[in-house]
Amino acid sequence: MIKTDVLVIGAGPTGLFAVHQLGIIGLKTEVVDNLDKIGGQCIELYPDKPIYDIPAISECTGEELTKNLLKQIEPFKTTFHLNERVEELKKEGSNWKVTTSKKKVFITPNIIIAGGVGSFEPRKFSTKDVEKFEGKSVFYSIKDKNLFKDKKICIFGGGDSALDWAIELSNFSEVAIVHRRLEFRGAPLSIQTVKNLEKKGKVKIFAPYQLKSIEEDENKTLKSINLIDDDGKMKKLETDYVLGFFGLIMQLGPIVNWGLNLYKKTIQVNTENFQTNQEGIFAIGDICTYPGKLKLILSGFHEAALAARACYKLARPNEKYRFEFT
Repeated sequence: MIKTDVLVIGAGPTGLFAVHQLGIIGLKTEVVDNLDKIGGQCIELYPDKPIYDIPAISECTGEELTKNLLKQIEPFKTTFHLNERVEELKKEGSNWKVTTSKKKVFITPNIIIAGGVGSFEPRKFSTKDVEKFEGKSVFYSIKDKNLFKDKKICIFGGGDSALDWAIELSNFSEVAIVHRRLEFRGAPLSIQTVKNLEKKGKVKIFAPYQLKSIEEDENKTLKSINLIDDDGKMKKLETDYVLGFFGLIMQLGPIVNWGLNLYKKTIQVNTENFQTNQEGIFAIGDICTYPGKLKLILSGFHEAALAARACYKLARPNEKYRFEFT
């Protein structure tokens, strides 16, 4: 059995900052994550994508943010249990007994769930024959943007990921955006930037269109795609790569059996300390919900700070908490 002051479930940015906030007030933390690497969605879905809304950092990638957060928690020598999922929780006195998929057992008074959107995978194209191109010329995330330099790229989607990557890749590639609706749903500034790029001829926009079929050459390599609009009108585009950004399919997994108050695949918390309906179990980041919730990394940082202070009271019930200032 591994005894610890706090068990953090999720090694994304919010979970990593929680480790920092717990560490500076003297609490020992263990971290469990279902992925095989540290960084959560930042590493799994957009390690190379620019992020602009981290305070005091004008621009960084998901990978850079993860590395900086890891450097910040180095003094606390935190143990990470990767490629491992929490399967069962059981209350034992004032502690929680936590069992993982690898049969590890943790004893702790505090659990912080920072699991992002839970277990996730990208929504994929429903078009026939796309699957055989996946991982070769059809992708749902970008691990290395250099793969797409000086290529013809067709991006599907109308949200922030599609728009951000269209803007980024237009710096060195020929980019087309395909969206099934006329209106985009991304940040207003990103929408305006893409439209300005279209006027300059650096980005082409095809809306409302959807993917109809894929054509390959004699080497079984992606050659072109066929699009169809709402009236059945067809359009052919030559392209080297197809990128689909349709959001994520979220699965909470075993969390649904933990006796927590759930709402639309999120966990309800209070805003005093982000505790759930179960004492000693907290939820922060994208997986929690409350009135006025914003799904931003910086919001998760704030939630982590308050949850950490509440953990201190349960981990050190006979000690007075004194650390109050930056």
